[in-house]
Amino acid sequence: MSDHASGSRGSLFAVSDLHIGIADNRPLTESLRPESDEDWLIVAGDVAERAEDVEWALRLLAGRFSRVLWTPGNHELWTVNRDPLQLRGRERYEHLVEVCRSIGVSTPQDPYPLWPGPGGPVAVAPVFLLYDYSFRAPGTATKEESLAYAHETGVVCTDEYLLHPDPYPGRDDWCRARVAETERRLAAHDPAIPLVIAGHWPLVRDPMNVLKYPEFAQWCGTELTADWHRRFNVAAVVYGHLHIPRTTWYDGVRFEEVSIGYPREWRERGHPKGLLRRILPYDGVPVARPPLNGGPAR
Repeated sequence: MSDHASGSRGSLFAVSDLHIGIADNRPLTESLRPESDEDWLIVAGDVAERAEDVEWALRLLAGRFSRVLWTPGNHELWTVNRDPLQLRGRERYEHLVEVCRSIGVSTPQDPYPLWPGPGGPVAVAPVFLLYDYSFRAPGTATKEESLAYAHETGVVCTDEYLLHPDPYPGRDDWCRARVAETERRLAAHDPAIPLVIAGHWPLVRDPMNVLKYPEFAQWCGTELTADWHRRFNVAAVVYGHLHIPRTTWYDGVRFEEVSIGYPREWRERGHPKGLLRRILPYDGVPVARPPLNGGPAR
């Protein structure tokens, strides 16, 4: 795969939470197709739990779209008994990165490719950040209190049992390492070139305000990224995980939740925005953004 010439046509699409390990979701993935030969696709995590299913889906999509970019969700990082690949933690992630590279799919470990089509040039930055329990449950002040509250209510993410942080002591330690590495790369990026930041977990806590079970927020991100959309020249943020697909604006920056989710969810709500979300070109009405680093509003 190669970047297209400046002025090319096409769209930058995004999707997440394909969950193809569920039988009724696999046909949805099989139905995903570009609108043109120049379309790109961001896959923002939770493709599947088994490594061979992740590879199958990304290989399928890489054969259809001009470029595919992937970042892991929590489900890809689970080590489940039914998966022949029993790698844990960072080794599992690094294995999936190598699988992606072997089939031409960009990962958070690769240079940010430049989208040259309508709405560009924009650098597309897939990011892998995890969470550090700083989005704590209401009325709690520490990670320990927040986790205890979740266990009391019975709302506990399966990550606690299947997402191993090896070699880090905890998932929050792995998160802090990923945030530090990603922040360095974003800070080194040319600020004149806008970014589409695409990750599985939201960069800010605001999207969790609509959660039915607010204690689940502690598995949904980190306060460490709360200012990234203001600090860096960000054209849009893409995320999934919440299974609440929608478009929101924070500080004049567009946030797109692009998940498909579980059958019980998409059967109830349908797919009002389509299975694929067009990130660029954006055909809606932009919201004015405050000045960036003291510069003019844009």
